[in-house]
Amino acid sequence: MAAKTPAQWKTLFENVPFHRENYYTGPLGPDYAPGGTCLRLWAPTAEAVTVTLYHKGDGGAVLGTEPLVRGAHGVWSIWLPGEQHGRYYTFAVTVNGITRETGDPYARAVGVNGVRSMIVDLARTAPSGWERDVRPNIPPAQRAVWEVSVRDFSQDAASGVRPAWRGKYMAFTQQGTTLHGDGIHPTCLNYLKRLGVKYVQLMPIFDFGSVDEAKPLLRQYNWGYDPTNFNVPEGSYSTDPTRGEVRIRECREMIAALHAAGIGVVMDVVYNHTYRTENPLNNTVPYYFFRQNPDGSFSNGGGCGNEFASERPMARRYLIDSILYWAKEYHIDGFRFDLMGLYDAESINAVRAALDSLPGGRDILLYGEPWQGGASQLHRYEANKANLAMLNERVGIFCDDTRDAIKGGCFDAREPGYVEGKPGSFWDIGAAVAAWSAAPRAQPDCELCFRPRQLYPVGQAALRPVRKAGVHRPGHRGAGTEPAGGGHLPDQLRPALHAGGRGVRPHQKGGREQLPLLSRPEPSGLEPRREVPRPRGLLPGASCAAGSLSPLGQHRPSRPGGFAVLCTGAAAGGLDAARRLGRQRGVERFVRLL
Repeated sequence: MAAKTPAQWKTLFENVPFHRENYYTGPLGPDYAPGGTCLRLWAPTAEAVTVTLYHKGDGGAVLGTEPLVRGAHGVWSIWLPGEQHGRYYTFAVTVNGITRETGDPYARAVGVNGVRSMIVDLARTAPSGWERDVRPNIPPAQRAVWEVSVRDFSQDAASGVRPAWRGKYMAFTQQGTTLHGDGIHPTCLNYLKRLGVKYVQLMPIFDFGSVDEAKPLLRQYNWGYDPTNFNVPEGSYSTDPTRGEVRIRECREMIAALHAAGIGVVMDVVYNHTYRTENPLNNTVPYYFFRQNPDGSFSNGGGCGNEFASERPMARRYLIDSILYWAKEYHIDGFRFDLMGLYDAESINAVRAALDSLPGGRDILLYGEPWQGGASQLHRYEANKANLAMLNERVGIFCDDTRDAIKGGCFDAREPGYVEGKPGSFWDIGAAVAAWSAAPRAQPDCELCFRPRQLYPVGQAALRPVRKAGVHRPGHRGAGTEPAGGGHLPDQLRPALHAGGRGVRPHQKGGREQLPLLSRPEPSGLEPRREVPRPRGLLPGASCAAGSLSPLGQHRPSRPGGFAVLCTGAAAGGLDAARRLGRQRGVERFVRLL
């Protein structure tokens, strides 16, 4: 049989009969028991699969090579009798006459640099008291998030962390550290507790490829956005990356220490691409797990050479399985999706539903960057700002433009924000609130007012309504009301967004201020006004935050800036109306993330 081309693989993988025949719901990966271990590998296009066993995770003698047996739905398996904990292995998968050596995509432990998978008894990796570890109960109003790299957290000698733990998971477990050991200025966990942080968002901690785990971490650096093994903690953050069980235990100890301090743990997850295409997923089923261009080549919406094909059934299953694994086995409290616009909305909703099915799973946070890193072949309901209404209402959306409007530019230190007194910045925040409040379940309030998708902030082309016959509530100044500069903002966005009180007062009801719902009907009779160039950094209220990603949504991916803003001082008053509006509108995702 002639070898298939990449384009032919694409055609095969996008055919319904292929998935009917090969979709598999049973266990995958190593299934450990004291009496023996079963290895299962989904490889429906393989002509042959063998497993090679090793004593060590790197080098050493080969213990033996055994063939796997193909079963239903493209699953290959083998039973290894006896105690297998600590045994390392690789698969040799033959497709199109080409044999590739690869690790197990479902591996839970690996050797140094993630080349060899390891069979592990997870019970032996549990730190003392792990069975009593529980997620902290953090009310939504207190969900302040602090982003950090594990390495950056403690690498500096001034951190007060013992040398062997600097830049490692274990640094989070050391109590009472101070700057240079002065006993005055808290560092690391001591600092987090004093700061009042409620969640730590860890930059990627699953196994990534750019750092050589066999070398000291001191002169190597990467944030971890180059994943290799999605179900394994990064080895360079452990005290011994040569032993697969060590990184698991120490990662769990870190999480337990943060939980004991009342701090939740959010994982920054990067399923949207891999470090290179030569990885366990693509070596096992070439081309299946990665989105393809019409000619069969890899789509590059992540800007890293490939992108994960979340819309393919077994790829979606892999995504959900991995998230659930981290939530159950590592007690993770939340997941932040890097470049969430590279996933289809159905997959993200499926992840949310799967988490909700866990005990206490509804308290696990889920949010992401709703944009892509480049042109993608995903043309079906991307999980981005434009398709916000398609996402589960408890899937949070991060907007770096909203952040910048509040705290200033992420990439330009000279660009101020609201908290730094930038003139007119309350209009940027107001536009953001308008956009984020675009909930399809809202009920009409006044037929002459716009819904948020049709509101434009100052500096963009504004639309002016032409009055028409209809009911207009007395005192309601929605239609025909324009702030200085020509943009249109509804009344409910004006109060308290500016301390100077430029806005009108909200409607009164029963002696109490009420924020009305935004209007839902389609407006008619709109007259376009002249285009006004939008100043740099102005947050788009309709075209970015609620509509398409352009012009600002795509090109400003955030790494160090975090997703949430802990508002203090002058900012607190300025954001009070935004929070009130969000609560009344039921836009929980906006309130939580802002």
